[in-house]
Amino acid sequence: MTQQSTPMERAMEAHWGPDRLTAALRERIREVIITLVEGELAETLAAQRYERMPGRRGYRNGREGRTITTGLGATTVELPRGRLWEGAQEVEWRSRLLPRYERRARAVDAALVGAYLTGANQRRIKGALAPLLRGAPLSKSAISRLVGRITSLFAQWRTRSLADERIAYLYLDALVLRVRLAKQVVSAPVLVALGVRRDGQKVVLDLELLTSEATAAWQGLLEGVSARGLRRPRLCVIDGNPGLRAAVEMTWPGGAVQRCTVHKLRNLERHAPKHASEEIRTAYHAIVNAETLSGARQAYRAFVSQWRTRAPKVVESLEEAGEELLTFYRFPASQWKGLRSTNAIERLNEEFRRRVKTQGSLPTAQAAELLLFGLILSGQIRMRRIDGWRDLPGAEEAPQAA
Repeated sequence: MTQQSTPMERAMEAHWGPDRLTAALRERIREVIITLVEGELAETLAAQRYERMPGRRGYRNGREGRTITTGLGATTVELPRGRLWEGAQEVEWRSRLLPRYERRARAVDAALVGAYLTGANQRRIKGALAPLLRGAPLSKSAISRLVGRITSLFAQWRTRSLADERIAYLYLDALVLRVRLAKQVVSAPVLVALGVRRDGQKVVLDLELLTSEATAAWQGLLEGVSARGLRRPRLCVIDGNPGLRAAVEMTWPGGAVQRCTVHKLRNLERHAPKHASEEIRTAYHAIVNAETLSGARQAYRAFVSQWRTRAPKVVESLEEAGEELLTFYRFPASQWKGLRSTNAIERLNEEFRRRVKTQGSLPTAQAAELLLFGLILSGQIRMRRIDGWRDLPGAEEAPQAA
């Protein structure tokens, strides 16, 4: 059966000529599908067609027509059926390659869900994916069923056990998204817990969209990952949110905390006189970029002495974080760059925003969570290992104060 070309394909052929390779592959896709399913059935029956074998497990039972959409478009095939002997009963054979009622390859489903979660409606999806679908039916209920699968996976992911995760460091921060809540578009935080494993690989442990970053919100997320088996991390890297700091202390009392040096610099700049901003930045960088902890403390004291009278609010903001700005110095020097800020989550935020920048807001809170989860699950957002990851075995020992 020859598939009809879509308007987009005809327009491309008019400019670039026919796509002979794709056309040839489409002609063979039916043969490939039938060969694969026939082979699967023969292996299950332990016998080829018309073959009489002592260990035969069942028999063939005709064929059924089905239209299947793959990355090469929609193809109608006649698939073999079979009956299996199970004791004194017979049961219908089910293919694992093409489960019952399966009409699309998983790659096509992934493309449909990705388009839907980024805000495209059914009409736009059919238009954008017309070369892929090639006339295959696509209803609202079909998209709803696909989104329902992602919803179920997300629910399982948020309740999975974390007992086997060996997390050395834990980054905690929030992504702020514009979503529609209660018929109004608002900015809402997505709380994110990002762990660093023994091999240095970063992994998202949990995420949740809430209406605020209050202590109760963060405590609920941290108690959740702790209840699922996450062990006390050696270090928590956080921004300056007081609700988050209180929640960390409630969950893991006395644990090591590193305040994000980038967030703190932004706070200092808010209070700094405009004419002195550059000088204050230089003095601050002398603290967080010092070669030793003692050098950082010396630069800290010099900063306070220099600016207490000239810019008292700047010094007050610096002292609010105190020694927690310098916690990273207790760990291997090769990891300092990665431990002194929450930039790991900031990069996750940048990747996410890049994929939704064409939208004014996301339709619902659930759509926001599912989109972020879907990007992570599909591997579209990749995170590299932490700097100095080879020194992590030493970092897993409790750090000693200098």
